Amino acid sequence: MGYLNNQVVTVDAILTKKGREALAKNDGSFRITQFALADDEIDYTLYNPNHPSGSAFYGEAIENMPLLEAFPDDTQIMKYKLATLPRGTAKLPVLDLGFAAITLKQGASLAITPQTLNYLGAAQANETSGYSCTIADVRVLGTFTGVGIDTPAAQAQNTTVNQTLGTNISRTVIGSQINLRATTVNTLFGSTATTGAQIRTTLTFVGLDSGARLTIPLTITKTA
Repeated sequence: MGYLNNQVVTVDAILTKKGREALAKNDGSFRITQFALADDEIDYTLYNPNHPSGSAFYGEAIENMPLLEAFPDDTQIMKYKLATLPRGTAKLPVLDLGFAAITLKQGASLAITPQTLNYLGAAQANETSGYSCTIADVRVLGTFTGVGIDTPAAQAQNTTVNQTLGTNISRTVIGSQINLRATTVNTLFGSTATTGAQIRTTLTFVGLDSGARLTIPLTITKTA
């Protein structure tokens, strides 16, 4: 990862690991149909309305910040996508899962129904396009599915099987409800692990209409 010259306009386009995976299938499924904008590099606390040189310099520190060049890890880039909200919006949408963290015993199941708070004038709402959920290490789950959304994007995403290849162990599903079932495979805990041993990963949820994002830890506990 490096920095781009923020004095010139640069379009730095690359494929993420997920994009490379889709391209490598060579089955015609790789098609770019949408784009998004994000401001991951920006620290808005640097905006200074008390700058001694006047209003033209309030955003000087922000404007002079370096820009990150594009990098291929889609779990670490574009975390803070820009979203269009009604004029006068006073609160940004946030996700509520009902959990700050999740711990499952081997073989246990859980259904998660995300809600979006402060969205389109409602205190709590479901998003029309649903929610994406990315697990950093799909090996810890025996079942990982999204249900309730039938858009082409959701159907294409949800038909991918729970398989891993090399270092590619993350997986994303889309739905209004996300279903999990913890793995029953003991080898993931290591050959010397005893009952009560744990393996950990993360779940990242994104509202596909609002852009609201939330990452929580997921822990699987060995039972036998």
